[in-house]
Amino acid sequence: MSSIVLENVSKAYGDKSIIEGLNLTIESGSFTVLVGPSGCGKSTTLRMIAGLEEQTGGQISIGGKSMNQVEPGKRNLAMVFQNYALYPTMTVEKNIEYGLKNNKVPKAERKRLITEIAETVGLTKHLHKKPEFLSGGERQRVALARAMVKKPAVFLMDEPLSNLDAKLRQQMRIELIELHKKLGATFIYVTHDQVEAMSMGTQIVLMDGGRIMQEDTPQGIYNEPRNMFTSHFIGTPPMNLLELARSGGILSEAPHGAKFFGFRPEKVKFVPEPGLASEQMLELDAVLSSRELLGSEVIYKAVLASGQSVAVKCFDSPERSLEPVKLYVNKEHLFFFDAQEQRIPADGSRAGVTVPSIGDTA
Repeated sequence: MSSIVLENVSKAYGDKSIIEGLNLTIESGSFTVLVGPSGCGKSTTLRMIAGLEEQTGGQISIGGKSMNQVEPGKRNLAMVFQNYALYPTMTVEKNIEYGLKNNKVPKAERKRLITEIAETVGLTKHLHKKPEFLSGGERQRVALARAMVKKPAVFLMDEPLSNLDAKLRQQMRIELIELHKKLGATFIYVTHDQVEAMSMGTQIVLMDGGRIMQEDTPQGIYNEPRNMFTSHFIGTPPMNLLELARSGGILSEAPHGAKFFGFRPEKVKFVPEPGLASEQMLELDAVLSSRELLGSEVIYKAVLASGQSVAVKCFDSPERSLEPVKLYVNKEHLFFFDAQEQRIPADGSRAGVTVPSIGDTA
């Protein structure tokens, strides 16, 4: 089995620290997604696991064995790049075969493996074609097939769908999820797209400034963000975050030390929830300022009396005029954060909330 463990891993270029003290365990067979804004260190982390970048400090282990002195070709992993990296003068079959031939795999075995993998990724009828005659999705399948034919224990994917249009990206996401289930291998996938991360991963690793801000399941990272960075990065639209000091005392019962509070846009209602007493609801005076129609969803932007803005996400609701309204949020759906932008549980305790301040930089 091929679990991957990073222990106190760091990376610097001269005096510039890119990653510092990174600790992460990627379970065997997981679909782990490294997600975060550009420059957060996710691709560098992937390349260190691959051996394409040498870490400045710490240890990387695969399957219980240290990889610090192991060259990339001997780590039993395969990497799929964003630009496909196909040989333009070779057919699909020759592109898939290239690595096998270099490793002196017998011709009959090469043929068997190519036939098997081509069928798995839907390339059988394209084996005779050169890359220029393939669509973007088909080229990505060739890159995947070339990685799969090596039978690696770990697949590393660095933004492999970023060159595809939106519809094809969605289709390829589904295909990658199904492929992961079929192969049972460990997938490590890098993306800046939180929707992609949440729809594909079994383990989400959210990074910023060369540090892990939160690691959890998709449900855990959405429902229990540990800091304001996580709460705002994950979610479409992101969580509404407001300053308590500008909120006119509407939350006098906020936990000690709270400076900010937040709530998800889909938790905002235009009418109070039935059965809840008034003290169980947060009531906000607002003016609807814009409306965005997204199929069965409607996203409203509302400006509060304090001047702060919030998003309201509705499903199959009647269209509303852009006018003054009252908004309601069940107080059970509120999140509180301190001056360092770290989560404070509603009871005021800080148990389990131990992530670094997002104000720090690596």
